[in-house]
Amino acid sequence: MQRRSLLILITALTTGSLTLTACGSRGGKSDNGSSDTGKQTTVVIGVDGPMTGSLSPVGQGIKNSVDLAVRTANKNKEVKGVTFSTEVLDDQAVPGTGQQNAAKLVADQGVLGVVGPLNSGVSQSMQGVFAKAGLAQVSPSNTNPALSQGNNWAKGEKKRPFATYFRTATTDIIQGRFAAQYLFKDAHKKKVFVVDDKQAYGAGIATIFADEFRKQGGEIAGTDHLTVKETDFSSIAEKIKNSGADSVYFGGQFPEGGLLSGQVKKAGAHIPLMGGDAIYDPGFIHASGENKDGDLATSVGYPVDQLDSAKTFVKNYKDAGYKDPYAAYGGYAYDAAWALVQAVKQAVGDNDGKLPADARGKIVDALSKVSFDGVTGHVSFDQYGDNTNKQLTVYQVTDGVWKSLKSATFKD
Repeated sequence: MQRRSLLILITALTTGSLTLTACGSRGGKSDNGSSDTGKQTTVVIGVDGPMTGSLSPVGQGIKNSVDLAVRTANKNKEVKGVTFSTEVLDDQAVPGTGQQNAAKLVADQGVLGVVGPLNSGVSQSMQGVFAKAGLAQVSPSNTNPALSQGNNWAKGEKKRPFATYFRTATTDIIQGRFAAQYLFKDAHKKKVFVVDDKQAYGAGIATIFADEFRKQGGEIAGTDHLTVKETDFSSIAEKIKNSGADSVYFGGQFPEGGLLSGQVKKAGAHIPLMGGDAIYDPGFIHASGENKDGDLATSVGYPVDQLDSAKTFVKNYKDAGYKDPYAAYGGYAYDAAWALVQAVKQAVGDNDGKLPADARGKIVDALSKVSFDGVTGHVSFDQYGDNTNKQLTVYQVTDGVWKSLKSATFKD
């Protein structure tokens, strides 16, 4: 049985197709519930994200949601003759580690698509590696506009850097503006202090927010930066209190955001902190002993647990007994994996029912044409590889939990 579980035997190599006999999982890969013992082609979907460290609950939710998509595809025989499995790598939210992981995934010719990573900064280190190998990457959570539209997007010079990059999350161009409009128009805040963590995601969304807040007629009371993994932000908290700001906007992740919010309130400035999707996590609320009620966050899409399209996903995730919740990006991770499944299906269908020898390239081509109703709504990609679904939600901490306040489809 050990030899059977480790062996994938190449049985034939013919013109235009590669056929594999799958004999269970190999290495660190999971067979994801497949019980088909016949001749099958094994397609591996890589998963990269922070599986350890402070962001691991989010990474685990992404991993589990991809696993569920793969199990569903195998159970339903979504692609005839194909068994899907996963290869999960831990980037620890570190760009250098992500780049190493990208190289590992590229080197494995069985990997025909990757879901991840979580962080935009990590993705910047991986994109070029995937592009050089022609390997499709679909992130469920990256929101930095430059990843898909190039570094000059803010000047109106949009140019897609890598044809292999796609995402099911919307961009910070939309999220940052949506947050600014809500804080000014709906929450009636007029003077905001802006802090970011100097990372690609945090600095990017904070800049977009500040620009839009000014356009709305609001005032930026001051700006500052903090360092990731530090815990003492008391000096920033004092600056915020002394600035007379009626609110704080934070561009960064929930561990630092939660601590900053608590220290601002401890300093005597009882004003709401608002952030992007990266603070929309229970960890933000529990990051310090201070009450976070009134704090705000935006997140991509509508609340998964309130979507009719997500009912089956929520039930199946619960029934699967995963240790960690699907968290903020579970639905988007499932849809990212399902987009890859559908791309494989298209590539196989276009090649007389066999996986083509140039499968990676064909899957990238097929992804640009993918269109289906997913967990998070309709999924398709525009000319930049961005999701055409531009739904967002504002959440507020109420009685110690995140509760949705307003959902909308963003329009320029």
